[in-house]
Amino acid sequence: QVQLVESGGGLVQAGGSLRLSCAASGSIVSMNSMGWYRQAPGKQRELVAAITSGDNTAYTDSVKGRFTISRDNAKNTVYLQMNSLKPEDTAVYYCNAKGPWWSTWGQGTQVTVSS
Repeated sequence: QVQLVESGGGLVQAGGSLRLSCAASGSIVSMNSMGWYRQAPGKQRELVAAITSGDNTAYTDSVKGRFTISRDNAKNTVYLQMNSLKPEDTAVYYCNAKGPWWSTWGQGTQVTVSS
């Protein structure tokens, strides 16, 4: 089963930017979709952004216009560019990949936005 490794999290001031990366151990071309989720303390995990094998994208309303999901099939990597970060974006961000009958998660990367 494919493994996912996230990187790029950290501490940033409000208004700043971060780019998260999700490197897969295998080809991402055949995956139905890949997505970024986040979970803040005391809250449920929520979908932030997703990209399909056909490069269709979707975003939760709170990040539209600020976050961009993209993929580099040659590098088997999915990115989440996060701009104009807000304190409410603070959470652990998880990468997810979905195949025809399976789903797998990365270990997560912490994003902390200070006010």
